[in-house]
Amino acid sequence: MINGIINIYKEKGYTSHDVVAKMRGILRIKKIGHTGTLDPEAEGVLPVCIGKATKVVDLIVEKDKSYEAILKLGIVTDTQDMTGNILRSRQVDVDLAEIKEAAKGFIGGYNQIPPMYSALKVNGKKLYELARQGIEIERKPRWIDIQDIQILEYNPQEAEVRILVDCGKGTYIRTLLYDIGEQLGCGGAMKSLLRTRVGGFKIEDAIRLNELEDYLQQDVINDYIIKVDEMFSSYPKVIVNDRYNKLIYNGNAFRTEHLDNLDDFMMAIDQKSDPIEASVSVRVYDSEGIFIGVYRYDLQDKRFKVEKMFL
Repeated sequence: MINGIINIYKEKGYTSHDVVAKMRGILRIKKIGHTGTLDPEAEGVLPVCIGKATKVVDLIVEKDKSYEAILKLGIVTDTQDMTGNILRSRQVDVDLAEIKEAAKGFIGGYNQIPPMYSALKVNGKKLYELARQGIEIERKPRWIDIQDIQILEYNPQEAEVRILVDCGKGTYIRTLLYDIGEQLGCGGAMKSLLRTRVGGFKIEDAIRLNELEDYLQQDVINDYIIKVDEMFSSYPKVIVNDRYNKLIYNGNAFRTEHLDNLDDFMMAIDQKSDPIEASVSVRVYDSEGIFIGVYRYDLQDKRFKVEKMFL
């Protein structure tokens, strides 16, 4: 049984659900979940959680992301990308400096209105389902974090801008590009989208579905599986003495006197950068080195209480 995360390169033409379905067929495992929807025409990094690792899907979804996109200026469509119907087109008369200045205004974040062509649900209905019926409803703006926007290249002949965006969860890159186009006064639509990073998952390490199948046949698939506990590598490590393994197998609370590595743990706690915290997350292992789960250590009570079990 595989338990871990695989950094998949989602190719064009597949939905994120398609990737999961194909992986279930390749790996013969039902318990698989993806960590954030990518449009069918988009490609790039899609971490996929397998087995017990499906418990960390929500944690990966929260991670910051990076995208490389091409903005086509002078065109506005109903989908905010080049697959939609053109609503209007305008002459493009902007230079690189103006584009950089417009993009700069979005750094730090802003209230973004989700697009109608999205999987966001309103009153139980997905927005894209309503959009396909010709229905447009009011959407509440949502604050999104934009850490950085870099203009990598501008081709004035084609009116195309290659952009790199570092952002937080819930950001619609199509809408960001549309908003930049509106700020420039000529409008714009997304021509292509490549997700290059999700947290620590990078595009240079991502594997395609055909490679996944090859690696499975070659029996080297484990080389491409990120173990669950690696997701918590920044947390202090706690090893429980063999006499108290039963406590953690059942998700019970335990104390510092039950540890095998008390000195190392206390040293890690002493090095904490924020001494005012009341508790700290730790990764817990049994005496055989098997990862059990994430616990919360109360600095005053000196007790460990379970947060999430992976046994």
